[in-house]
Parts: sequence; structure tokens; C-alpha cells
Amino acid sequence: MTSVFGGIPRNCSNDILNQWEGLRKIIHVDMDAFYASVEQRDDPSLLGKPVVVGGKPNSRGVVSTASYEARKFGIHSAMSMSEAYRRCPEAIFVPVNMKKYKEVSLKIREIFLTYTPLVEPLSLDEAFLDVTGSTSLFGAVDSIALKIKERIKEELNLTASVGIASNKFLAKLASDLQKPDGFVLVQPDKIQEFLDPLSIERVWGVGKRTSEQLHKLNVRKIKDLRNLKPDYLIQQFGVMGSQLYQLARGIDERPVESERVIKSIGRETTFSTDVTDVEVLETTLLELAVDVGRRLRQRSLKGKTITLKIRFDDFKTLSRSQTLDQVTDLDEVIFYEARTLLRSVSLIKPIRLLGVTMSNLSSNCDCQLALFSEEDSKSETLAKVIDALNQKFGKRGIVRARLL
Repeated sequence: MTSVFGGIPRNCSNDILNQWEGLRKIIHVDMDAFYASVEQRDDPSLLGKPVVVGGKPNSRGVVSTASYEARKFGIHSAMSMSEAYRRCPEAIFVPVNMKKYKEVSLKIREIFLTYTPLVEPLSLDEAFLDVTGSTSLFGAVDSIALKIKERIKEELNLTASVGIASNKFLAKLASDLQKPDGFVLVQPDKIQEFLDPLSIERVWGVGKRTSEQLHKLNVRKIKDLRNLKPDYLIQQFGVMGSQLYQLARGIDERPVESERVIKSIGRETTFSTDVTDVEVLETTLLELAVDVGRRLRQRSLKGKTITLKIRFDDFKTLSRSQTLDQVTDLDEVIFYEARTLLRSVSLIKPIRLLGVTMSNLSSNCDCQLALFSEEDSKSETLAKVIDALNQKFGKRGIVRARLL
């Protein structure tokens, strides 16, 4: 492994050209504390100070991103804003400006596309790049990665951490090791040397429950995992055991997919105060269903599985799902099924968060229209007309009476 912190790799390009012959060349770019860094860039008075992006400290929201100065106090994404304030009252709390972050993300994407069309965004602030076919034009993979880092710094005044490897798993691991402003290269002949000392929690798919199971087997490092036989892992973890066996050896054959398939579309809301009123819950559910339906139609998608998410005041979260006989993008169908799921839950505690998600998606062209009734067809036509009017006059142009 060659790692460089905010500088130029020393004398590794020629070696890489020889070692990487015939292998994929994958780069994972991960922006450093992206939202907070954009806010600090645009307001120099925030530089060097603990910045928490997510809203007011007394709100019921969660932290979207914390600057590295704030992270020293143990503040991290998904933490409640109140807990972030408790840990660091002197932090500067700023609201999320998603429009601005998206604009910056698009500029970063333009830099990526300069070097390869094979870009797979994972979110606004990270992406995989396959530059296997680009080295003849732009030089060795480490040179391309360094150019990308430098351009992000020069053109956008932001820093990114970069991981380089022969597959996605290793590249993503590498980008996370030396943040912020990291540059880590995993050479093909050093993969096991790179992996073995790392904790088992760094392996994809190993969450809290799986790590506890592995700890009981005295597996704490990837090296320990590599010592287990595949049959034993499959016996203990099922299909995932085979995946663990492969990843412990740095094997990952997944391609970089430039066009990511949308697997689900959902919307959730956190109430300003905990809710017990069923009428309020169902009205909120309708609002969520209308938004999910609109977004499905925007993308010419229909879904078959509806999932209801509920988080109670004690942060206990549950979900309920229902798979329909046929796909749909109609607000009223989504609402009816979600409401049925809600009514099946014993609401003995106040609710903090409510969410609706559609999955098991199909594009409209894949759907067998002959299966739909004339009534469904009329409903779809009406929904599209309403979408068009709301797009022209604003989301509140035509609103269901219950949502007024």
C-alpha cells in the first residue's frame, strides 16, 4: 500500500504501470465533510470552527454533516441535533442547503467525466470511477486520481479523499483510511498486507449484529476472518458467509455502473412534536404518498411493494411492507395500502417519524398495460394532468382537500 497525505505520490507511477497490467483500475473519491466544507468555503468566518449542518440545535432533526472540528467532540451524521448541541454548545449550527450542495456535486461530476464516462455516484459526495480505459490518454491510475484531487481543490476549493485499487471494495476502503485529504493506493501485490490489520467492521455488510457474531468466533481483524474456511462461514452466516470469504481476500467482481438503477423511492418526515392523533398521522401519510407517487411518475416508474416506516418517541423503529398484485404509481393506491399498514400497528406510544417507500420498481415500458382497468387508466391520466399543472404553477397548485 502506498499512502500519500495531501501531496504527490513518490516514484510509484512506473511501478504501477507494470503491476496493474490486465487489471481494472478503480478510483473511489469521497469528499471530506462535504456539506460542512461547502459552508466553511462560502463563509470564511466558519473556517477552523465546529460546524454542524442540519438545522437549529433545539430542532428535532438530525446531523447531516459535521466539520472535522465538530467531530472532535464526538458529533457525527445521523446524531440528533439536541445531542450534538449537548456535546458541543459552542458549535455553529447551520441549515441544510441541498440546492447548493447539488450544484457543487454536479461540478465535481463534470471533473470526473473529463477522465472517464464510467462514473457511478453513490451520493452527492462520493463516486466510483473506472479509469481502466483512460490510462492511455491520461497516464497511470495514480496520476489520474491526483489530477482529480488537484482540480477539485483548485476549481472548487474543496478537499477530497481518494482510494485507488483493482476493485470497488478495496478502493472504498482505501479512501476512508486517511481522511481528510487522503490519498491511498492499494497495489495489487499488497492487497493482503493492506487488509489483514483492518477491523472486521470495515468489511461491507458487517453491521453491529454480524460483528457481534464474528467477535464470538474470535474474529476481530480481517486476518482472523481469512483464516476461517468457506464452508464454516456459510454454515454460520448463510449466503453472506460466501461474501465474507471473498472480501477477506480482496475479491470483488462488481462493475462500476455509470447508470445506477433506482431501487426504491421514498419520503419520510420527522414531526416537530411527537404525535398520537391518528387523524394527523393519516393526513401526513397522504401527503407522503402524494409525494412518492409524483416522484414515481416523474421517473416513469411504478412500484409493487409499499413499506411503512414508524419511529416512536423512544427511537424504536419498525417497518411493515405489503406487495401488491400489480405495480402502481397512483397516490390513492399508495395511501390506501400505507394506511392499512398503519392501522395494523398497535400505536401505544407517540410517533416521532413516519415514512413511506415504494420498491420492487419497474419502468412504465416494462409494465403490461393490458392488465390495468379502464378506471386505472383514467386515474393515471388525471394524475399526470395534475402533475403537469403543479409543475407549471407550483406544488400547491392543485391540492387534495384533506391536505389544505
